[in-house]
Amino acid sequence: MKVRVKFAKTGAMKFIGHLDIMRFFQKAIRRAELPVAFSEGFSPHMIMSFAAPLGVGITSAGEYFDMELTQELPSRELKERLNRQMVEGMEVLSVRRIPEGKASKAMSLVAAADYLVSFREGMELTGWREKIAEFYGQDSIVIMRKTKRSEKETDIRPWILQLEARGEGIFMRVSQGSVHNLKPELVLEAFARFLGQELAPMALLIQRLEVYAELEEQGEKRLCPLEDLGENIE
Repeated sequence: MKVRVKFAKTGAMKFIGHLDIMRFFQKAIRRAELPVAFSEGFSPHMIMSFAAPLGVGITSAGEYFDMELTQELPSRELKERLNRQMVEGMEVLSVRRIPEGKASKAMSLVAAADYLVSFREGMELTGWREKIAEFYGQDSIVIMRKTKRSEKETDIRPWILQLEARGEGIFMRVSQGSVHNLKPELVLEAFARFLGQELAPMALLIQRLEVYAELEEQGEKRLCPLEDLGENIE
C-alpha cells in the first residue's frame, strides 16, 4: 500500500537541507515502528520519494513524500505515531492512501506550487504594492537564467500562474516540477528590476503553501493539491 504524507517545515528547520530531512524521516519512521516496505537486493532501503524538495531557508506548510507500507493502518494512527517522533518545526499534517492509478511517484506529478513572500524589516521594495498588478500584466517577463553550462534569456511570464498582493506579502502560484521549475526568488528579482531597484541580499522571507499536480479531465486541465489525490484510511 502506498501512502502520501503531508508535512510542515517551520522555524529553524528551514535551514535543514533536503538530504537531512530525508534521513530525519527515515529515522522517525523506524522509531514509530511503521510497517514500511524496503527494496530488495544487497543494500535494501525504504521505498519512499519526496515531491519537489524545498530549498534551504524556505519554510513550508505543504511538503510531501510517498512511502510504501506492508500492511494497512488507519490514517489517524499513522499521523499520530509519526508526530510523536517529530522535533520542533516539523509536523505531519496528513497521511493518505494513494489509490491505484494515482500511485506514480510524487515528484513526477508536481506541476505548480503556491508561495507567500514577504520582506524583512527595512528591506521592502519601494512602491511594490502599487506596481505588482502592472508587473504581472506584462505579456513577457524576460530574465537571464543560469543553466548548468551558460546563461540565457528566458521568458518566465508563462510560468507565473498567479501573482497578487496578499496581506503584507506577495502571493504567487508558479510552475514547478520536471518540465518548468520557477523559483519565487527569480520572480522577485525580476520585479525589483521592473521597479528600477535592487533586491537586497536576504531580503525575502519565503513560505511554500501548497504543491499541485496537473490533472486532465474531459479534455480540460486543472491543478489539484497532491493531498487531494489520496484518501483517508479508516
